[in-house]
Amino acid sequence: MKSRLAIYLLIKNCRRSRVRNWRNIPILLALLILGSVEGKCQSEDTYDEITVVMNVQRIGSIEIPAMIHNQEAYLPIKDIFDFLRIKNTLSADYDLVTGYFINPQARFSIDKTNKTIVYDGKTTTLDPTDLIQTENNLYLKSSYFGQVFGLVCTFNFRDLSVTLTTKIELPVIREMQQELMRRNISRIRGEKKADTTIKRSFPMFHLGMADWSVVSAQQTQLGSNTRINLALGAVLAGGEANMYLNYTSGQPLTMKQQYYNWHFVNNNNSLLRQVTAGKIFTQSNASIFAPITGVQFSNTPTTYRRTFGTYTLSNKTEPGWIVELYINNVMVNFMKADASGFYSFEVPMVYGNSVVKLRFYGPWGEEHSSEQYINIPFNFMPLQQFEYTVTAGIVEDDKKSRFTRVNLNYGLSRRLTIGGGMEYLSSLATGKLMPYLTASMRLGSKLLLSGERTHGVRTVGIISYRTPSNFQADFNYTKYDIGQTAIKYNYLEEKKATFSMPFRGTKFSAFTRLTIDEVTLVKSKFTSAEMLLSAVVARVSANLTTYAVITDRNPLVYSNLATSFHLPAGIRFTPQVQYEYRRKNFSMLRADIEKTISNKGFLNLTYEKNFVTNIQSMAIGLRYNFSFAQTFFNVHQGNGMTTMMQSARGSLLYDNSTGYFGTNNQNNVGRGGVILVPFLDLNCNGKREENEPAVTGLNLRSNGGRIEHNNRDTT
Repeated sequence: MKSRLAIYLLIKNCRRSRVRNWRNIPILLALLILGSVEGKCQSEDTYDEITVVMNVQRIGSIEIPAMIHNQEAYLPIKDIFDFLRIKNTLSADYDLVTGYFINPQARFSIDKTNKTIVYDGKTTTLDPTDLIQTENNLYLKSSYFGQVFGLVCTFNFRDLSVTLTTKIELPVIREMQQELMRRNISRIRGEKKADTTIKRSFPMFHLGMADWSVVSAQQTQLGSNTRINLALGAVLAGGEANMYLNYTSGQPLTMKQQYYNWHFVNNNNSLLRQVTAGKIFTQSNASIFAPITGVQFSNTPTTYRRTFGTYTLSNKTEPGWIVELYINNVMVNFMKADASGFYSFEVPMVYGNSVVKLRFYGPWGEEHSSEQYINIPFNFMPLQQFEYTVTAGIVEDDKKSRFTRVNLNYGLSRRLTIGGGMEYLSSLATGKLMPYLTASMRLGSKLLLSGERTHGVRTVGIISYRTPSNFQADFNYTKYDIGQTAIKYNYLEEKKATFSMPFRGTKFSAFTRLTIDEVTLVKSKFTSAEMLLSAVVARVSANLTTYAVITDRNPLVYSNLATSFHLPAGIRFTPQVQYEYRRKNFSMLRADIEKTISNKGFLNLTYEKNFVTNIQSMAIGLRYNFSFAQTFFNVHQGNGMTTMMQSARGSLLYDNSTGYFGTNNQNNVGRGGVILVPFLDLNCNGKREENEPAVTGLNLRSNGGRIEHNNRDTT
């Protein structure tokens, strides 16, 4: 046994040191002959202590000691558990290991004296040879790691390596994910500095990607309808140029339906960092419901500034969808919506204006093409720093209204930022010119104040308070000037109060929120309230939401309960029920069943019964994801009408410098990429010559996005 191990160790060391010397062959033969003689004299109970490499998927590798007997490995309990961040304690006599496995309630003990493993209330009896005690360690037969703890350890005698695989979310993996999120947060705070910066170099024009989608629907009574969308992404004059073309059958093709945008960024120019032309997005005091075509200039950088706190953002989407939070186009957090579609984020508030967006991904591979822009009501600037944004354009409404907005902000102190500007809209009958003033103030670290006064339009005040236990209270008050025409509704006052608090335990997490709204009109007043409780226990998600609308007539109060269960065989069951208190009866019942098929197909069944209208409906859908496209087919029957829908979407990618052309089933327009071409620099001049070959097998790491290898040209 020792001779064979010595030969393998010698070969392994030769490989590591890249030594290839045929003169070592006689030495190897001598070791083999001597080892065979010695092996006959050895006892079969002899254990050899060597060093092996343990590889853990998604984590990495580590060298650990091991005991080998009859080509079977005995592994050190403490070394492995320490590497996986599993709580454990080794006794002073090295005969007992105790601790808990992930959950503090799931305690375990591995006892050499009693020859047992006790884990989560279950006892496993060991043979006397299953545990090996040495002067400074305790080794366990590798098969028991998988049998008892679900840590399957496969020993390769030829490579002297152990591969550990598991379906359990280990503490070390969770720690790595948290560390990745902390890195994103540290980048927000400006703590991350690159040691090398590669300056950008863009061609005058390069068409790099295209997204396409086709959706067709047929209804028994209304006929058919087809929507075609084409998006093109390119580089134009050093900036990002995107164009979205939309066509719907039966409707004329108008420019109002099309979207195009050119965005140039240079963060090194403190006077002018961003230029945008085309269809632009901007905040406005006036009600504008049509796109704006124009230009926008700003000295606001697109990079992160230091964060000083968080702001709770919560809303609803589809149940079970993944929601990603982006700040200035960099993802900083993500979560899965609960059984009713509720999600909540702690949004880092950074100095200056930042673009906060949300992206939504469905369990069937759906992805929202539109991004939700979030307006944080507090805008703070660093001390004595000034930022501006100037926007001018034409509103694509019936009157072709001219729109202009100038927004200015200045950090008067570390806790006070003042701002102001002017807005102009030519289509208003009165008050076309709307000057405004803003201010944001921090009192302590938990209390935030914000105010805005727009001449002739409205006055806004906002208070936000957060306790050390993360209880947050927000109060919003808006008073509208009588006779104003900029905002298209006849409100006199708006009052809103929101109270929210998260709860976290060892086996559950929950979030509760109470929202009260009161709107005062000229001749009436109505109040609405919403009480929400969202919780996740084990793999069960539940949401209970109660709504109340109080007017001069009968109040409307009802509750909606939605739960989601993960069943065996890849099935997810989501029942939902709605109860109306005034009627004292259930008003709606709904059930969804989703089944995964071969990791690429998804089957969905839906049943819904509305007891108020006495209408019931059923739907069946099938989605299959190819490598180049996502396809979907759905049939819906309800209210005497049958609707069939088919859709397909995908993306094309092209790079002329490397000649790469590929396909993808996800949207790519609006995203960027970096192409790395590894090569062997024979003359060490830092440039690739014609005789310098490409190099394969390069491993990369990226903090965001994904990495794709092209085996054809090693890029």
